[in-house]
Amino acid sequence: MEQTIRSEQIQVERKIFFFDLKENQRGRFLRITEDVNGRRDTIILPAPGVADFIKALQSIAEDCESDLPPGRFEEER
Repeated sequence: MEQTIRSEQIQVERKIFFFDLKENQRGRFLRITEDVNGRRDTIILPAPGVADFIKALQSIAEDCESDLPPGRFEEER
């Protein structure tokens, strides 16, 4: 049985994102759900991977906020 520890949600344009930190018999995990006009897609991230996930998002966010041209490809990845 899943227990919700904490929930947050944000709206970006016509999408709503739900962030639910949950726990079950196997441990804690983050469930991220995208709702677009009633259609939902979900990813589940085990808690030990959350910090790395956030680091990757922060790195991408820096590129989103910079003056880089759209579609830039970094060959070093």
